[in-house]
Order: sequence, then C-alpha cells, then structure tokens
Amino acid sequence: MATIVEFKNYSMGFRDDDGTVYNLLDRISFRVEEGKALGVVGESGCGKSMTSLSMMRLLPDGAVVQGGEILMEGKNILDMSGQEMQALRGNKLSMIFQEPMTALNPVLTIGQQIGEILTLHHPELKKQEVRSRVLEALEEVGIAHPETRIDQYPHEFSGGMRQRVMIAMAVINHPALLIADEPTTALDVTIQAQILDVMRRLKKASGGLMVITHNLGVVAEICEEVVVMYAGQAIERGTLKAIFDNPIHPYTQGLMASVPTIRSEKKPLYTIPGTVPTVYDFVPGCRFADRCQHCGERCMKEVPPMRQAGEDHLVQCWRLDDR
Repeated sequence: MATIVEFKNYSMGFRDDDGTVYNLLDRISFRVEEGKALGVVGESGCGKSMTSLSMMRLLPDGAVVQGGEILMEGKNILDMSGQEMQALRGNKLSMIFQEPMTALNPVLTIGQQIGEILTLHHPELKKQEVRSRVLEALEEVGIAHPETRIDQYPHEFSGGMRQRVMIAMAVINHPALLIADEPTTALDVTIQAQILDVMRRLKKASGGLMVITHNLGVVAEICEEVVVMYAGQAIERGTLKAIFDNPIHPYTQGLMASVPTIRSEKKPLYTIPGTVPTVYDFVPGCRFADRCQHCGERCMKEVPPMRQAGEDHLVQCWRLDDR
C-alpha cells in the first residue's frame, strides 16, 4: 500500500511575546496510506487541527517548526517554496475546514467559489467547462437542483448544505489526500449521517482520507486506522479494530469508557478527571501523567517511547512494561 503523506518525528511550538518557544506537537509520527481513511482523535486542545494545518503549511503567526519532516511523494513539505505549496493546496492536498457557516465568502456565489479552486490549478479550462465540472461536483455531494444552486449565495444554504459545498470545493480537483477537520461539528444528527455517507462514497474515489475529530462514532463509521492524540503527542495508533477492541493507553481507555452505548447501565458516564494542560503546564514526561490513575514517578519525568503493543498497534506508555 503506497503512502500518501508521512509525519516523521514532527515537532512544532509557539513563540511567546517574550521570545520563549513552547513545544506543542512533540515528535509526531504516523502515515496516511492510499485507499484508506485515518482518524485523528482527541479532546479539544490536543493539537489535532495544528497537525493538519502543519501539513497544509497554514500555521498561524508565532508558530515555530522545531524538527522532523512531513513527506509527500518523497518531498518534505516543510522545505517547499511558496509556489510549490500553492500548486499543492487544493490540488493534491485538500482540506475541509471547520465551521461551514463562516468559511464561505458571503458576496460570491457558490459556483464562483468552487470554480475558483478549479481555474486556479487548470487555467486552460473554458468558462463552460468550469461550470460543467462545478455542477458535477455539486451533484456528487448530494445537492439537489445544482443548476439553480450554483448561482445562489451562502446565506441561501443551510449548515448541512454549506458543508456539502465545502466538500465539493475540496474534492473538485480529485486530491491525493482529503483532510476533513471536524466535518460534522455543529450539524444535527440526521445531517451528520448524510455528510458521513457523502464522505464514505468520496473516499472510494479519492486517494486517501484523514478525518480530524473528537467523535469516536465518526471514526468508527468511516476509518480503517486511528491515531489518538493527547496534548500534542500521538500516544496510541493502530487499526480501528486494534484501538477499539484493545485500547491500552489510559487516555484511550478513558475516551472509550466515556462513550454511551445501547447497553450502558443507568449511571453517570465515566469522565476523565482534570483538563488538557496548556503548553505552559506540560510535565517533562508523559503529558497525561497528572490525570492518569496509573501514574508513577517515571511517568512524570520521562517520555515513554512509542512501542509495539501487537500487530498493527503501537502505544506510548510505560504501562506496557507491566502487561
């Protein structure tokens, strides 16, 4: 199976007003393979979106790359020129951003916004060809009456329909990798199911899919592989079956235990004590240590290495020595 994008010991942080750099993403390593969907899961503030923005080279001001590589087709994205990245974004590497209600330009029609992505990378296309391709994209993501919708403005679309437009913009150039950042946030349950169905169908036509979410249900629906992130560290990764059937890291176990099931007893759901630390509060060792019921002295002082926990299953936890 060919690898589309690979993170190799990638680290990045933020420079404070006084010039001090605080590490956020700590030696992240994982890969997205062709024909597969990878789910990146964790609480808000765990660094999931920063990981995807690093890949797109769209990090905010103050961000500092501290080491490692992000490889695509054998080239390090971090070393690419602005012109090379311009050719990559929206073409081979495409992203569905959060907040569909605010991501679209309110003064341009839907057709103009989707068509702009197409003409940027294919300036040779004639106006009628662009319109035809946009209509196909709208139909592909399940928007009814595309001939009418193409000339309408974002305010004439519901949240779910705007999310479909965002997906159409992302896939119109048939990217090698599609990144979906919280694709079902702020949508009601029935619309979420429809959006997931659209993405499931598009996954077959696309090279690969990377889904960033805190919703384990979304991951279970469309992903084959999972990376669990906590406070900027990729603490566990493996196949969907390995992570869901045999979670090893205490944080992953806590995430699984906090999800209600149809067989859940009538008692309060499990909650992980405490909150995700900020970059100012990270301990030198495992960043989950101060919330972990199994924490030992070594956990507070030393970062555990990523080790094999089984076939297609890796975990970054000192507890592996006890198993």
